[in-house]
Amino acid sequence: MTTDDPDIEAQNREHAEAMKALKAERDAMMATKTQGHGLLMVHTGEGKGKSTAAFGMVARALGWGMKVGIVQFIKGKWKTGERLFFQRFPDQVRFEVMGEGFTWDTQDRARDVAAAEAAWATSVEMMNDPALDLVLLDELNIALRYDYLDVNAVVAALAARPRAKHVCITGRNAKPELLAIADLVTEMTLVRHPFDQGFKAQRGVDF
Repeated sequence: MTTDDPDIEAQNREHAEAMKALKAERDAMMATKTQGHGLLMVHTGEGKGKSTAAFGMVARALGWGMKVGIVQFIKGKWKTGERLFFQRFPDQVRFEVMGEGFTWDTQDRARDVAAAEAAWATSVEMMNDPALDLVLLDELNIALRYDYLDVNAVVAALAARPRAKHVCITGRNAKPELLAIADLVTEMTLVRHPFDQGFKAQRGVDF
């Protein structure tokens, strides 16, 4: 695009040259990258959005025709938007809600441990299922935080999963042992939350 203003023309030329240099830099960097292997991704931190981002990744995978396994460790049988939506894709998504609810609701550690162990058994099964491309272990970090599962056994199973398998794990307070083997770690930072302003969780936004 041309203009009669010499100052704007100069800015346009400078911009084009800068973008040309940036593209050359990016091309050189990308030439050093490989396709890689199945990724282990961890979404943690105090801020909202860990599961939300993970379910966005699930939607992206479905868009490419991939198959996904989902295990929810903490959320109980109450309805969530993600479960209602992804159950519309039974040929592509296996969705298992295996938690007993929040720990302060159950108030029964033995029951929570049993639920976590059952959820983990299903998780291992999904990770070893060649039909699934991506496995989401929602709130696994919470089960590890309360020592419902042996973190070393979990880490060993994750490390031994099929090389092409993508796994995403969510929940605050991710264990250092898990972070040490992850390919991607994203920490959600809390800046402001509507709950602190007196709002309850809202349908379609929070669940």
